[in-house]
Amino acid sequence: MSKLRFRISMSLDGFVAGPSQSLQEPLGIGGEQLHEWVFPLEAWRRPHGMDGGVVNESTPVMEEELANIGATIMGRNMFGGAPGPWSKTDPWTGWWGRNPPFHHPVFVLTHHARDPLIMEGGTSFTFVTDGIESALDQARRAAAGKDVALAGGARAAQQYLKAGLVDEMQLHLVPTLLGGGERLFDGVETLHALDMVKTVVAPNVVHLKFVRK
Repeated sequence: MSKLRFRISMSLDGFVAGPSQSLQEPLGIGGEQLHEWVFPLEAWRRPHGMDGGVVNESTPVMEEELANIGATIMGRNMFGGAPGPWSKTDPWTGWWGRNPPFHHPVFVLTHHARDPLIMEGGTSFTFVTDGIESALDQARRAAAGKDVALAGGARAAQQYLKAGLVDEMQLHLVPTLLGGGERLFDGVETLHALDMVKTVVAPNVVHLKFVRK
């Protein structure tokens, strides 16, 4: 069976987004600091259609993270578009433009039904209203033997962590304090046998990999 692989950037005080998230500040106040380590990387820029970039100790971590992924699961907040029912007059299509960087099926956890959204480059968004297990089942079928990425945000990750459904977890620990926002492990009381197997120190980040034993 394919693995569910969770990856996310986190501050030293445990936040994966800053306070006061909005359409103008989707990562919250100060939240972009959590991703400054990855934006210059060639391994990140290439899937986003950009040339050039830096190669450093984070490169093999990113390459491993992106390898063998056939589908992605994310929460409504990560997909964006504000809470509540989807707008019929101005439908939200995500933060990534017409050609998102996933290039495979993406399953969005939401309480509000919506028809699937087909984008350029092989990316599709399916909106799942019947829970995390259904989203994982659909994602595994779509991945056709490859692994499934769990992209966050915090609330989606907490549900899968609490249920013991995460097979691998990659935490990108960034040396900054946000002081507020969305804390990753709120309400998570056990890692369900996820043990740390690798630590990689890189510019502006430490990568911690956990695998279910």
